[in-house]
Amino acid sequence: MEAKENGRSKKPSNGAINGPTNPMVTPLLTDLYQFTMAYAYWKAGKHQERAVSVFVVFRFLLDLSVAAQFDLYFRKNPFGGEYTVFAGLEECIRFIANFKLSEEEIDFVRESLSSSCEDGFFDYLRGVDCSDVEVYAIPEGTVVFPKVPLMRVEGPIAVVQLLETPFVNLINYASLVSTNAARHRNVAGKSKTLLEFGLRRAQGPDGGVGASKYCYIGGFDATSNVAAGKLFGIPLRGTHSHAFVSSYMSLDEITDKSLRRKDGSSTCDDFVSVVQAWLNKIQLANGVFGETNQSELAAFTSYALAFPDNFLALVDTYDVMRSGIPNFCAVALALGDLGYKAVGIRLDSGDLAYLSCEVRKFFRAIEKEFGVPEFGKLAITASNDLNEETLDALNKQACNFPYARNMVSYHDSDKTNLFTD
Repeated sequence: MEAKENGRSKKPSNGAINGPTNPMVTPLLTDLYQFTMAYAYWKAGKHQERAVSVFVVFRFLLDLSVAAQFDLYFRKNPFGGEYTVFAGLEECIRFIANFKLSEEEIDFVRESLSSSCEDGFFDYLRGVDCSDVEVYAIPEGTVVFPKVPLMRVEGPIAVVQLLETPFVNLINYASLVSTNAARHRNVAGKSKTLLEFGLRRAQGPDGGVGASKYCYIGGFDATSNVAAGKLFGIPLRGTHSHAFVSSYMSLDEITDKSLRRKDGSSTCDDFVSVVQAWLNKIQLANGVFGETNQSELAAFTSYALAFPDNFLALVDTYDVMRSGIPNFCAVALALGDLGYKAVGIRLDSGDLAYLSCEVRKFFRAIEKEFGVPEFGKLAITASNDLNEETLDALNKQACNFPYARNMVSYHDSDKTNLFTD
């Protein structure tokens, strides 16, 4: 996946590889002991010896039976699963393609190491790059298994040592998120649309942007994260929130009530009246609804006027079946009178599987009662802490576009640990 900046590809015109997406990924993004070992190699005259390192995620072992060779691999798949999706390779390549310590960084390393370190080492660091480093890797997005090397890095031992920590960092979280996304895709099936809505719960801005990218690699279809859409070209999706619904009080707040027909042939001067007429018909046909929430109806109507071609409403701000669904249907049917087709609804709370089934029944009843083709097939979406079990239940209830939000932060049991034996 090629990163983009300011709407343009970040790949330079001269064919060189641009730097990491995250500007914090520099040669200093490493553990101090990598520099102390590099100095010890330099002091012993070993820094130019050829080293072979195999970098993988989750857990790595240092095999001293072979001189200057590091074997790194993971022993167990995350989430107690059967596979892992390898991710993070592109960022590793970007990192080594631009690996160079600045004078400011060298000065900081000098201050951080022992005062006994010789000046010649810092002169050596000024010339360090990865021009003599070779990388062999499994393609990003590949399904991999325990004890299978993901990356092999060959080069001067001191340089390769400095790459260890950043490589593991760049691969670890990326593979964790991609694997989780792939597991959700496997449960949902190929026909369902999966959207990543996790930015607000992400582990900081870096975790949020990275998670959007790696959910996409793992099989998700789109994200709500505008920054990730701009950087990586990921499709964007989004509707409205509960705050939008609760910001309205009544239909009187809608000042511009006009809506032009989809074919452009004429304009409906009072779309609000059309919505109210349909709501009356729905209530009479069903015979059980009292007054629906008028602030919710106003919010739905306003949103439909703004986005008549993409009307998807969040229906659980008040009461899903007694207010949200009849209000949505009234607006959707009014849009239909003008040639538009509503997209569907989103559920964000309650028993999502049960509610999705009840909503589907209601949509089908509307289609039959009023003779509106395809109304029974409108999208029913779900969000809010979806996991594999909930997604499986929703899938069985024929939800069309399950949203997934719990994709970017993990509990301790889901985390992966890297250490050296």
